[in-house]
Amino acid sequence: MSGLGRAGAAALRGATRLVPADRRDWVEAVWAEAAEAPPGLRRLAWRAGGVRLIAREAVVVRRIGGTLLFAVAAVAAGRAAWPGSPATVFTPAARVNVITTVLLLAGLPLLARWFLGPPDTRPARWLRLGCYATLLALLPVVNAVEQFSYTPPRGSAELRVYLLVADPSHRSPGGAGIVVLVVIGLYLAAILWMTSPRSGIAPATLVAGASAGIAFGLVMYTVAPLGLSQDATNPWLPGSDVDPLMVLAWLMLFSCPVVASVIADRRYTAASGSPVPAGDRIRQTVTAALLTSMTGALFAGGAGFATTLAMVREAWLRDWLYHGQHLLYGVQNLSADLRTLPAIAYSHEITGSVDTGVFFAMLIIFPVMTAALNVWVALSVASGDTAAGHGDQRPGGGGPPGPEPAPDLPDGGRSAVTDDYAGLAAGVPGPREPGPREPGQRTEQDQLVGIPR
Repeated sequence: MSGLGRAGAAALRGATRLVPADRRDWVEAVWAEAAEAPPGLRRLAWRAGGVRLIAREAVVVRRIGGTLLFAVAAVAAGRAAWPGSPATVFTPAARVNVITTVLLLAGLPLLARWFLGPPDTRPARWLRLGCYATLLALLPVVNAVEQFSYTPPRGSAELRVYLLVADPSHRSPGGAGIVVLVVIGLYLAAILWMTSPRSGIAPATLVAGASAGIAFGLVMYTVAPLGLSQDATNPWLPGSDVDPLMVLAWLMLFSCPVVASVIADRRYTAASGSPVPAGDRIRQTVTAALLTSMTGALFAGGAGFATTLAMVREAWLRDWLYHGQHLLYGVQNLSADLRTLPAIAYSHEITGSVDTGVFFAMLIIFPVMTAALNVWVALSVASGDTAAGHGDQRPGGGGPPGPEPAPDLPDGGRSAVTDDYAGLAAGVPGPREPGPREPGQRTEQDQLVGIPR
């Protein structure tokens, strides 16, 4: 086989993998018919037309777009993990994180497609795409922020602030990187299972959990756009101004998973139209609650890391968030002659970078706190289903028994008396007020029935 023939065979194999399984026979047929065209430009034009038709398939477009997105994000993460100079103590850990995360993002979906099947509903596809986009965007941003937090400054005042705030002697980049990799792997595995056909999760459950999670994540991001710590308050809502949002965030932390579980259960049972087993209902409610906490943590963490990186690199955003010369913990411990504008600006940058560790904590704490709610919701659904099972099994519920049904009548259920007088009743006029009757006088009804004088 010539080199051109081998290239064509390789192109055929690649195109066949891109299209759905039910269209692969069509692709092979189109490619096989190219042999009947005259060799040269006409055969090449035939094959180019086949490639164009293949590319128009919606599934192919999604896969190509996902591949390009994955490649761009991997390159961006690699550039953030392989800085030019100077390299920091976090650089080896960042490179390990990038390589491992790329392998996870590339390998786990393939395994999920083989064993669990591809997502077959629009909410499942959008949820998987959103999770992938968030993780891919989060990887280079996290690497850039962590590189900055582990890079000592050159100025004497800035170096003092760095030693007070960052305290590199008590921070282990290797341990933090392992925790991040484990959390990313668990999140990715959970999302892949929820969006697979074999999980049995209804689209309404995915919509309820994701919507409640985004709402909760937005409130949490508003409370802590640059993280939280005991040494710094919310920069754009200092002091007690942030207290109403803090109360709302705590309420939503516990209420949003429950609300999503209730909505998912009602929609699932309403769509079924028949009694649903308790196990299926528990699976829907637990998934909705877990998805709420996971989506909220991913949204708040992704937005928080992105805001922190923008604050570090853009002076106007830093000044707007911190309202100018907003003194933080590191600057307050410096003498008056060292409280210069560069030192104050650096204290904002390094404090925000170090405080982003709370976003990693959210990724772990929120699902763990939701686990207790999941147990409560599951027990509520199971107890309700058990109570309903002990009631009256007849249609209409477990009310008091009604009257016994009348026995079947002979002759096909028709009464003989009714049949005998059916014709008479048809010709009898409506009831009239009886007038005075003389002794021995018969009424019209008496004559019809045959009552003697």
